[in-house]
Amino acid sequence: MQVRGKAGEIRPKATGQFAGSAVYSYVWPTSLDSAAVGFEAGQGILALAVTFHPDFDDAAGGGVNRHVWHPHWVVLTPDEACGPKALKVRDIPPGAKPKVPPTWPGVPLLIDSPTYPTALRTDTVTVRVPAETIGAVQGVKFDGVTSALKVNANLHAPLLCISDVFDVASGDLSLPGVVR
Repeated sequence: MQVRGKAGEIRPKATGQFAGSAVYSYVWPTSLDSAAVGFEAGQGILALAVTFHPDFDDAAGGGVNRHVWHPHWVVLTPDEACGPKALKVRDIPPGAKPKVPPTWPGVPLLIDSPTYPTALRTDTVTVRVPAETIGAVQGVKFDGVTSALKVNANLHAPLLCISDVFDVASGDLSLPGVVR
């Protein structure tokens, strides 16, 4: 993804707490089904995201990632509680045991924390997803988005809403990019 300015230069300020904290993200919504990376099928919009959030860690296996830009697979769904026509990272209701990828970080969201090589250089964000991870991708559609997300101040559903969209490559989330 090409960005305006220096990729990764703008980051959210630390609040010192999880509730109400911010996440900045470069996101590639895709036409892939959520099952492609290990969630149940048909759970929402599967997106690859590169995020930065200084107030919490969400790496698989209890790892530390709060001070670096790092990748996630997320499942996005609409939720009016986040605002009109807004999206959130899909919550996992209390007591539910959904199918999750092996690198799920144990948080109540449909989020995965793979360790794909990720680089932010000048105006480009690059994530190298191993082909065997998602299988054949020819014809998969995608878009590019820069956004901010907010952890709900009371930590209840919705837990993580998209609070601001800075730019959408297509202008309308029409997924015009195609893997060839």
